[in-house]
Amino acid sequence: MATFEEQLKTLETVVDRLEKGDLSLEESLTLFEQGVTLSDACKAQLESADGRIQVLLQRGNSREREPEDLVLEEED
Repeated sequence: MATFEEQLKTLETVVDRLEKGDLSLEESLTLFEQGVTLSDACKAQLESADGRIQVLLQRGNSREREPEDLVLEEED
């Protein structure tokens, strides 16, 4: 599997080629399809990274609490 950076670079190349506008309709459609696939793959990797960051932040927040903060108060 290609890295995020490799996929993003390929996506940029696809966009550049499409923006030039000197391709046949079939070539444009093929490149557009490739671009959508690359975009989806990059988005999935970003969402996965975001999920990992959220887990790490939650772990960090729970470690910052003092032990007494974790004790439930008894009702009268």
